[in-house]
Amino acid sequence: MIDYTPLLLTFKLAISTTILLFFLAIPLCYWLAFTRSKTKPFIETLVSMPLVLPPTVLGFYFLLFLSPNTVVGHWLEHVLGIKLLFSFKGLVVTSILYSLPFMVQPIQAGLSSLPKSYLETGMLMGKSKLSILTHILLPNIKPSIITAIVLSFAHTIGEFGVVLMIGGNIPGKTKVASIAIYNEVEALNYANANFYAMVLLIVSFLVLLSVYILNHGYLKKHRS
Repeated sequence: MIDYTPLLLTFKLAISTTILLFFLAIPLCYWLAFTRSKTKPFIETLVSMPLVLPPTVLGFYFLLFLSPNTVVGHWLEHVLGIKLLFSFKGLVVTSILYSLPFMVQPIQAGLSSLPKSYLETGMLMGKSKLSILTHILLPNIKPSIITAIVLSFAHTIGEFGVVLMIGGNIPGKTKVASIAIYNEVEALNYANANFYAMVLLIVSFLVLLSVYILNHGYLKKHRS
């Protein structure tokens, strides 16, 4: 019998991560796109680290960092009452960090590609940086925003190593679809594993297909 809970948890995690990540990434993208600070390469390197590091490496250090034995982990759990290890909240936090480059890089590239006159015109009109960002810059990089959202969502759906290290394998709480597939294969339940895998495959395909269709339509509209 198929348990649909891992799929529901997976999509809940992906949606939560994508929404929070979008609002957290926008200020960072703006700063990276327009700053002249010498620290920019350092920050860009940190943001891009999840692209090259094995998920288990990130998961291991997140596990150590958030442990109650550390200053941060002790403060979160015993002072604020927030337990991140082996909890859904912990999965969201680590997923945000793990999917950060997939949200930041497309939006940063979109902002960097805009003519400087967009920013200068807004400043001459006396608009605040927030107003310029929300009313002038972001509306002109819709394809980049769509790409960032879709890639972040799709990437979160496929997470395995990080979520296993931080969340463990707790049914109904942290057991997402990727972990369920692993469990079913270990138990030689290939039919169930195939069901979970096929759902993720179809969803990922449709999500990526939608971004290509939307971006193609957007570019075609603005070229005509």
